[in-house]
Amino acid sequence: MIHLEHLNKFFMFRGQRKYVARDVNLKLPSGVSIGLLGRNGAGKSTLLRMIAGTVEPNSGRVRTSGAISWPVGLASGTHPDLTGAQNTRFLARVYGVDGDELVDFVMRFAELGNHFHQPVRNYSSGMRARLGFGVSMGIRFDTYLVDEVTSVGDEVFKHKSQAVFRARMKEAGAIVVTHSPQMMRGMCEAGMVLNEGRLTYFENIDDAIRYNSSLLK
Repeated sequence: MIHLEHLNKFFMFRGQRKYVARDVNLKLPSGVSIGLLGRNGAGKSTLLRMIAGTVEPNSGRVRTSGAISWPVGLASGTHPDLTGAQNTRFLARVYGVDGDELVDFVMRFAELGNHFHQPVRNYSSGMRARLGFGVSMGIRFDTYLVDEVTSVGDEVFKHKSQAVFRARMKEAGAIVVTHSPQMMRGMCEAGMVLNEGRLTYFENIDDAIRYNSSLLK
């Protein structure tokens, strides 16, 4: 369960407040894959960080229950001086899962080859995304936070990523950010739209997509 209670978050831009969340009150259902839409700069990534607990709101709070992933695609939780394999083992210890099993899963899934045993600081942004997504999918969370990461790589890798994601969604929920309506429909049941600090929830993802499109006209 994720409950946003009187959530306010803003940044100062040229002497004015730019709101990400403006007195948002919303209880998100458990076990549902929710697409998060909004124009560029609306604050979707910041909202994910607040839900993850890595960014503090100006006021209000986020109450959660169950295990929630880090925002995959924003920050994979990796240390740049450690290799992909070392980072994977470290995160396995943090989340209490079998290190060998997680390393084996990530190595097969992320398709990093010899780079898996090289420092993460040498990775491209796409390689970091593959590593972060692989680690998160290898750990069982109650809610996954995903930001555009399934759009990384060629078509084969994209299909593989979506297949693993759908398998996890049989037992968990998610909040997913993507600019692809097709991908959104394939991954999400419900949707919510962030616009000028207001967050609107829709039980049907197509309704959310239509509403978001109307705001972009």
